[in-house]
Parts: sequence; structure tokens; C-alpha cells
Amino acid sequence: MGRMNRRIVAPLLAWYDRNARVLPWRSEPTPYRVWLSEIMLQQTRVEAVKPYFERFTGTLPDIASLARADEQTLMKLWEGLGYYNRARNLQKAAQLVMEEYGGEMPDDYESLLQLPGIGPYTAGAVASIAFGEAVPAVDGNVLRVAARLEASEENVSRPEVKKRISENIADIIPKERAGDFNQALMELGAVVCLPNGAPKCGECPLRQLCEGFARDIAGLLPVKDEKAARKIEKRTVFLLRQVWLNDPTADRVSVSKSREDRIAVSKRGQSGLLAGLWEFPNTQGHLNRKQAKEYLEEIGIKVGTIEKLFTAKHIFTHREWHMIAYLVDVAGDGGLVWEPWRVIRESYALPSAFAAYTKFLDSLMER
Repeated sequence: MGRMNRRIVAPLLAWYDRNARVLPWRSEPTPYRVWLSEIMLQQTRVEAVKPYFERFTGTLPDIASLARADEQTLMKLWEGLGYYNRARNLQKAAQLVMEEYGGEMPDDYESLLQLPGIGPYTAGAVASIAFGEAVPAVDGNVLRVAARLEASEENVSRPEVKKRISENIADIIPKERAGDFNQALMELGAVVCLPNGAPKCGECPLRQLCEGFARDIAGLLPVKDEKAARKIEKRTVFLLRQVWLNDPTADRVSVSKSREDRIAVSKRGQSGLLAGLWEFPNTQGHLNRKQAKEYLEEIGIKVGTIEKLFTAKHIFTHREWHMIAYLVDVAGDGGLVWEPWRVIRESYALPSAFAAYTKFLDSLMER
């Protein structure tokens, strides 16, 4: 890979000064807010993050409050962002900062790198943006920009290529504006030097310095590993409703529109996919109505009415869930947790994998 051209610094910063998006973590770039935003932005789009960031900082405004938050509060604030281990590592790091640094984020790259959930990119981002340390912050956007600027056909998925790009950036990063420079590279990749063969070269402040543009190959870069095919899993989801709880003597399932009808949720194990989160009861495979009824009765649920619902799909990084669902009015608790829907929505973190069925229940309970 060639050396990154030092001449990109001035036009890139000038462009950033004119065009930087107004983002809540930029307007008040405290170490905590910068760190939180960078963790949230992993695997998640900027526009999606904004309301989560505002809600999270409104409830947990600093490291101390994050460190002492209970798990249910933390998971509820993170609900829908996915990759929930990010939130758990955030709290572990906050607790470590409270214990070892007196509640103040360490102000250098190497110390930040020792905290749970913080890798080279996040350490570089926090060190440069919050503390002004002249270290690179190389994410996917920056790798793409660098590969196109140099017309490099090296595989950016390879660690040695990422390392070389980081070293190239470290050579030219302006010490007086390290954070702005890193953010400018990220911003360029996010809004102009777009992925999947769609760069907006006509809007790019660096096009006259870009080898990819000069050779008309920018849209073909970067070269990276192909994603492995996702594994498809079939699942049957149960929206179980106890509609008789207002009458404790009832021995049958009755049809009721009471808002205190209770919905069943269960907690996943502490390891594996969606570890420790609440979910609607579900099982592997697509069960027909008879099989669904038999399955529920085996776990201690007395089935009344059972209505097949729509199908839904959720894509994880390495797998897809193809779901069918049943709305079931029931008796018996099956060892599950039963709460009014409004309580679940207020307090229980339900993964976005079940978003289609969550919305269905929102609508059903409003009727």
C-alpha cells in the first residue's frame, strides 16, 4: 500500500468544517459521551443511534450512574440496538474506571485499550476526539477511503493491511486537530465515499488527490473478504395471553379485552445468542397448529384459542431467524413470567428480533 498523501489534510479539514453533521455527542464531546457514542455506532447507523443516545444519557448521564445501573435498566435502554454484549462491556468498563481511575476516563490510547469492550478503533476515537491525542481511529469507513485514495487492491480485511493503513494515517494526522481529522475521515466515508460501489466522487473534496478516482476504479474498492453465508433457523414464536387473571376462580380460557391481560416472557440463558435477554417463548422448527398445542401442553400451558399469525424474519450477523407465530389464549403459567403488556414494554428488554410481534401486541392491546 502506498503512503497516504499528506496533502489531503487541509482540504479534508476544510470540508469537514463546512459539512460536519450536527450530532449530540459532537456538540458536547466529553470522554463519556464520545465513548458511549462510539460503542453505540458499532454495527448501527448514525440516525438510528441518535434517540438511543439521548435516552441513555438522560437516564445514565455519567460513568458513575452507568457503573451502578441494574441489569434490567441497562438492557431496556439498549433494547433494539442489538449486540447486547456491547452494553455489558460498557458497564464493566465503567465499573473498572470507578475502581481504578476515580471515575475519570483514562486519557491515553494505551490505557483506554485495556478497558473491556474497547479495541484499537474505539481507543483511537476516544483518545483523539476527547483528549486530543494524535492517534488514528480506523473503522470500515476509513479503510474504504484509504483504499480508494491509494487505489489499493490489498485486502482490507487482513490485519497487516489495517495496521499499515493505521500507520500511514498516524504519519499525517495533524497534532493540533487529531480528533477533527479522524472524524473527517469517518464522515467522508459515511456520507460521500459510500460503500458497495457507490462513491459520490463529484462531491468529494479529495477527488483530485484520489488514485481510485483518477483510474476510475474507486467503485470497485476496497477488496475485502466475502461474508460467509448466514445459517437459516426456523422458529415458532408463542404470544401467550392469560385473559382470565381478573377472575382467579376461572377454570377456562375466556375472551376478554382487559388491558390487564398478561403476556408471557422468559429469560434466555447467560451465554450464546441474545444472552440474558427477555423473549417471547419460542422453539426451533415451524410447528403446525396441532404440534404447537401439544408443545405448549407439555410445558404446562392449557390452550384455549390458538390463532396463527404472520411470518417474520430477523437477520443476525451469522444467521437468520425465519419465524412463524401463534397468538394463544391460555391458562396455567408453564413456569414463565407473566406481566401486563404495559409493564413489559416499560421495563423488559425485548430484542429487535421480535420487533414485528412486539408491534402486533402494541396494536392488539390498544384495541
